[in-house]
Amino acid sequence: MISVRLFTFLLIALPGVQATCGIDRRKVVRSFNPHRNASSKTTPLQVGNGNFAFGVDVTGLQTFSPFATMSTWGWHNFSLPTTNGQTSVDDFTGLDWWTHGRLVNYNQPNPAQNDISTWLIQNPQRVNLGMIGFWFNGDDVTEEILESKSQTLDLWTGKISSSFTYKGASVDVETWADSSSDTIGITVESELLSGGSLGIFFDFPLPTRNKFDAPFVGVFNATDKHTTSLQSGENSATIRHDLDATSYYVSIAWESEAEISGPVDGTHRYILKPSKAAKKIELAVAFSPVSDTRISSFNDITSASEAWWESFWKSGAFIDLSHIKSPDATELQRRTILSQYLTAVNSASSYPPQESGLVNNGWYGKFHLEMILWHLLQFARWNQFPLLWRSLPNMYTQYLDSSVDRAKAQGYDGARWGKMTDPTGRSAPGEINSLLIWQQPHPMYFAEIEYRSFPNETTLNSWDAVLTSTADFMVSYAFFNESTKHYDLGPPMYPASENTNPNATVNPAFELAYWRFGLDVAIRWKERQNLAVPDKWVEVRDNLAPLPISDDALAVYEGIPNMWKKTTVQDHPAMSAVFGLLPPPSSGPSLNMTIIKNTADKIRDLWDLEDCWGWDFPMLAMNSLRLGDIDQAVTYLLHPLFEFDDAGYPVGGSRVPTPYFPGSSSFLLAMAMMAGGWDGEPGMHFPEGWNARVEGFVPGL
Repeated sequence: MISVRLFTFLLIALPGVQATCGIDRRKVVRSFNPHRNASSKTTPLQVGNGNFAFGVDVTGLQTFSPFATMSTWGWHNFSLPTTNGQTSVDDFTGLDWWTHGRLVNYNQPNPAQNDISTWLIQNPQRVNLGMIGFWFNGDDVTEEILESKSQTLDLWTGKISSSFTYKGASVDVETWADSSSDTIGITVESELLSGGSLGIFFDFPLPTRNKFDAPFVGVFNATDKHTTSLQSGENSATIRHDLDATSYYVSIAWESEAEISGPVDGTHRYILKPSKAAKKIELAVAFSPVSDTRISSFNDITSASEAWWESFWKSGAFIDLSHIKSPDATELQRRTILSQYLTAVNSASSYPPQESGLVNNGWYGKFHLEMILWHLLQFARWNQFPLLWRSLPNMYTQYLDSSVDRAKAQGYDGARWGKMTDPTGRSAPGEINSLLIWQQPHPMYFAEIEYRSFPNETTLNSWDAVLTSTADFMVSYAFFNESTKHYDLGPPMYPASENTNPNATVNPAFELAYWRFGLDVAIRWKERQNLAVPDKWVEVRDNLAPLPISDDALAVYEGIPNMWKKTTVQDHPAMSAVFGLLPPPSSGPSLNMTIIKNTADKIRDLWDLEDCWGWDFPMLAMNSLRLGDIDQAVTYLLHPLFEFDDAGYPVGGSRVPTPYFPGSSSFLLAMAMMAGGWDGEPGMHFPEGWNARVEGFVPGL
């Protein structure tokens, strides 16, 4: 199946790129190479491949700032509780809520089962696999002591070049990541190596139960709670790290003569000391859940990285604003290039990414299924489908059975997708976690976007089971209101803003529009295959409750008190997505464009944007683009509260730690919309006079 997709991808993507051939992509990309002269307090520079990343401070390693080494597979569970009746995952019972006249069990913390409820929320958590840094022969050295510090990330090749001076001698470092394994390549060149003043250490932290571990993951002062062991070979060594029932291996290979020893007393730190004759050392460090002595050579790692990144930048879509004499254009270009690099490193994984990618841990390192639309849809819109296919639709297929079980236990048909989850497929207990619903139609959006570029049987077959079960749940969840003769959504439920009373929340605007969109796609999916469309799908779609209106604009939900005042204008302004992220409905009544325009105006003038973050601003920009207000779209994308740091990481702000990658990927979605347009209005939608150059975009929905 993948081979067919890749062949089709080449047929579609490459002609579009070759037809223009006017953009010097390498020049544009490299003009935004991040450069630092000191370590950031919040973000590293990273090398990685989507499933693995290594974050470094200004030395090119993790010498002074223990930034993380993280992977898709590196997870850990603390021991289960020993409390009677709470010693197993199966002991957890959740809570029952009245739902349209019947009791429904929801996956929420039970006060009578606090220990197992808490364990399920906190476990598993993602592991920082290890710290690698410079050893200065036991001297107490700080970053401030080092002189002439300089560091550059070459985005075109994935190489970090770092240099500094210590004791009058220069130290030059290169840091690379393999494109297809969890391996880094490091080269260090300095006279300090031969004098015994410089070596390399390896250290291992213990995971924590912190909801957020940022900017650093794990602790290094709880050495009695985990173990490490060393096995040495010829120019190689393997360190095994044991954390409760979790074990993994760090295999190290080096070219020149050196010795490794440790751990240093009271630590899990090991020291690699080059021989007296060495002035340069090259090493490869591989992280793996199983013991494997096969390690890529440093040269193989660099060659693979160079080839992969060049292929990445040359394929897919591209935007060039570099020739435009506008600070806004320059900043949009900077954010675009750096976001492309960082999402490839942090989000292109075999499972959906967590909000902070592979930089640090948020929500214990788990990923949120309502966020995957923001995280991953941009790969499709930028014609980087192979990166999307790493996780989708595989993740949905893998979680389908457990999602069917979740729906069945609640008395629904089909598959109810979870929220805060991990590779086990469990959805962590939580009131919001269990009552949020806007993740349910996501598979329809992904499938429809893929079909747009690959309208073939492979696409139809790969998504059919997922879309069928998703639609079955959606129509089963909708409740027929005998009074209005419409199908309602909720209560109880939380809308995307997550800040309303769940027992009062019914028929939220965005969710209603998204329900109709999802069922429209599901119905077309069957029709494309000449298969029967279930009558219930059509009945529910055609009789969904109307979008709620208050004061001649969309309301968060039907009957909300005091709409457009106080807390009703806080958090995510999801009504803007009704005409922005979503296209106009292809069935049922047309949108009232006066209402849609009034909604956009009220959000601009009345919404508490101080309470917004991340994907809110690109979502608002997409709404502005569809409404024809390109300047307002740029204003949202460059809003002072929507920040990106010097290396391109999206700043979390007061609500979440940095980085918050839904900001990066939703930004790329908005830029794709600006570059490629949408149905009915294809082509570029940049500010007047910009004369932007683009390649490889297909219009959005």
